[in-house]
Amino acid sequence: MFRLAAAALAFLTLQTQGDLDRMQGSWTMLEGIAGGAPLPAGYLSSMRRELKGTKLTVTLNGEVFFVAEIKLDPKATPKSIDYHMIAGFSPGAEQLGIYELKGDTLRSCFGAPGAPRCTEFTSVPGDRRTVAVWVKAKP
Repeated sequence: MFRLAAAALAFLTLQTQGDLDRMQGSWTMLEGIAGGAPLPAGYLSSMRRELKGTKLTVTLNGEVFFVAEIKLDPKATPKSIDYHMIAGFSPGAEQLGIYELKGDTLRSCFGAPGAPRCTEFTSVPGDRRTVAVWVKAKP
C-alpha cells in the first residue's frame, strides 16, 4: 500500500513539474476577454508573462501589472492554477483559475481575487472573469 501511494505521489509530482516546466519563460498574450468584452489589440500586443520557477511576473507596456506565486494541480478536471498575489492590483489575495496547455499555447480562466474557481473557459458581461490565451515567445 505504501509503495502504491509513493508511486502515485511521484507520478503527480512529475505531472505537475511537467506542466510547470513547459510554462517557464516568456509568453505573449494572443487573445483576452475580461468581463465578457474582448481586450483591445494594443493591450494584447503589450502584455507579457514571465515564469521563473513558481514566480510569475505579468507586464503591460514593460511595467509590472502583477507578480504572483503559482501552484498547479494538473490532476484536477479542468486543470487548476492558483495565484498568490505578491504585487500589483491585489497583493495578498488568492486568485483561482483553470488552465489548458497545448504545445506552445496556454489558455487560462480566472475569476476576480477571492472569487470561486471557474469551471469553464468563458467570460460574460459582469462575471469579473478573465480568459486569456498566451503563446510561448520565440527565442
